[in-house]
Amino acid sequence: MQKLIECVPNFSEGRDLNIVRQITAAIESVEGVSLLDVDPGASTNRTVVTFVGSPATAVEAAFRGIQKAAELIDMRKQKGAHPRMGATDVCPFIPVSEVSWEEAIECAKSLGKRVGEELKIPVYLYERAASSPERSNLPVIRAGEYEGFFEKIKEPAWTPDFGPAVFNEKSGATVIGARDFLVAYNVNLNTKSTRRANSVAFDVREQGRFKTEDGTPTGKKVLDEKGDPVRVPGMLKHVKAIGWYVEEYGMAQVSMNLTNIEETPLHVAFDACAKSAAERGMRATGSEIVGMLPKKALVEAGKYFLRKQKWSEGAAEEELIDLAIRSMGLSELKPFDPKEKVIEFKIAEAAKNSLVKMNLRQFCNETLSDSPAPGGGSVAALMGALGASLGGMVANLSAGKRGWDEQLEFFSEWAVQGQQLKDELLSLVDEDTAAFNQVMAAFALPKDSAEEKAARSEAIQSANRYAAEIPLRVMETASRAYDLLAAMAQKGNPASISDVGVGLLATRACIEGAAMNVRINLSGLKDEAVKSDLREKFQKISAKSACEFKKLYQIVESKLG
Repeated sequence: MQKLIECVPNFSEGRDLNIVRQITAAIESVEGVSLLDVDPGASTNRTVVTFVGSPATAVEAAFRGIQKAAELIDMRKQKGAHPRMGATDVCPFIPVSEVSWEEAIECAKSLGKRVGEELKIPVYLYERAASSPERSNLPVIRAGEYEGFFEKIKEPAWTPDFGPAVFNEKSGATVIGARDFLVAYNVNLNTKSTRRANSVAFDVREQGRFKTEDGTPTGKKVLDEKGDPVRVPGMLKHVKAIGWYVEEYGMAQVSMNLTNIEETPLHVAFDACAKSAAERGMRATGSEIVGMLPKKALVEAGKYFLRKQKWSEGAAEEELIDLAIRSMGLSELKPFDPKEKVIEFKIAEAAKNSLVKMNLRQFCNETLSDSPAPGGGSVAALMGALGASLGGMVANLSAGKRGWDEQLEFFSEWAVQGQQLKDELLSLVDEDTAAFNQVMAAFALPKDSAEEKAARSEAIQSANRYAAEIPLRVMETASRAYDLLAAMAQKGNPASISDVGVGLLATRACIEGAAMNVRINLSGLKDEAVKSDLREKFQKISAKSACEFKKLYQIVESKLG
């Protein structure tokens, strides 16, 4: 996997789209960077930009974006609902794949140094890149905002990490850092009152609210033994929240930053806001994602809402995401398109030639054509996916059978496993064809000189090994479906036993077909140790498959009548 880091600069301009376009054009001018999302807001007068690239390209793209923002945005004239302190208010780096925290922190420091030295903008490091614990929290750094920083920067405690200790009147200051994935999430309320939205925000945010003697927001604050105000913690950990009124929507929102979606997921934040709002006579009517979010956040939300409905969680990924969108009203304000808002979907290149994106007729036509790929390996993987799908279908049917409510969790867990196996095997449909194409590409390499012949031979060996390893993975993955099919044969809905039988036949055919593809690719390998290792592995899987098939087939036969 390539090194990939995400960068999410927030620019203090959300109304002049021409300025926004010039900033994003500067970011996109760096080769190797992918612009994922541009989310401007008129009321907040702020645009959240999301892009990814290698650490080096991400730093360069961020610098060009900050440079263009400093040129085009005049903070002396900027006003908006969102707190801010500079033309580029904040610029975090978030590791995506194969990037360590050390590398992410170095990206922040490298960018901060350039911005401070070349653009003469004061820079503060935050979160994991912070130079001291006192500076790790963004709201603490930003306190006083643009207007208050002219005096704040003069204090020794607020000397910038990079750049001059003099506030840049036109561009303000910038906060740069490295942080965990943060989801900017707003919950819509059926009120226009900022005060009432704030009351919900204080209920849910980790920081909570100040404790007062009479329990009212305006009452006298209760002090501890040190004389500091006592706080009543909120409902949720890792949540920062405020309430505000958004003129363009004509409603108030609870605006949250979810800084650890593993511990406080999206759906938990939504339900907490809905609960607090209901207790105060309001209703959460929907919500919106600002910027992007990881796919897992929506998938887990979909499962959560299925659990609330006492239904099987073994739905397809697409269904889970759709349920999450509907349950949290993510399309209330504007259509929510997962292809545009989910980071994995956006990063992935549009796979125009993906076999699994074809309809059944197209796939069969492509297989029947005079092209050698897709061939037996891809078809075997598809058969395995169908076998796992049938097992999962029986689990879902059994979970929904009237009178079987007490077994819901059992069948739901098996249905979820069926979905996982199906997705893994479908990915191997394309991977097997890609492996075959790699072999063909290796054979097509030039062989005029001794060096070229040696390089070609090495490439062929590497490609053949890969082409043998992929069907072996198909065998390993498909063999896990036997446990699913066994559970459904023994405890599933008896009316679906024929479906279990067909799933069983498809799984066995998948494993034996994949074994043939391992064998034919082993014939081209010269490394006897590798050949022996791979041969031993596929023979063990094949032998175990034969035993499992025979045992389960007898159960199916006995129940067919």
